Amino acid sequence: NHEEVAMDTQDYGPQPWVTDIEKLTQENDMFRATAWTGSHLQMTLMSIVVNGEVGLEKHDSTDQFLRIEQGKAKVVMGPSKELQNKEWVAEADSAIFVPSGTWHNIINIGDEPLKLYSIYAPAHHPHGTIHQTYEIAQEAEANEQHA
Repeated sequence: NHEEVAMDTQDYGPQPWVTDIEKLTQENDMFRATAWTGSHLQMTLMSIVVNGEVGLEKHDSTDQFLRIEQGKAKVVMGPSKELQNKEWVAEADSAIFVPSGTWHNIINIGDEPLKLYSIYAPAHHPHGTIHQTYEIAQEAEANEQHA
């Protein structure tokens, strides 16, 4: 008898909260799910499929911290959409810091899903955001920019 446990997709912010962030990140199968959204900070969980990517983006008013819990990634950053002149390979336990206004992308170059969490200051996504796939996330972000 195999009991299926539903993945926790609740956004616990802005209430006080303590969690096992490694377990929560590794159990996440959504491309993006907000786990905690406060007034000045937000944490999202991400699962990037093999050969998938976060997508080239920049946040003009948000600094970002990401930590990889599982997998291997190529991280690129740069001053423009056309020029990402900094590149790193990052694996489990790597921390990534993205200053506001910096173009960046994270590409899964490993052979398993890339599991990471991201902390934005201030918050970047609406409270309770869940994007099941990369495609859904791209569509939602495009709609947010046109709103």
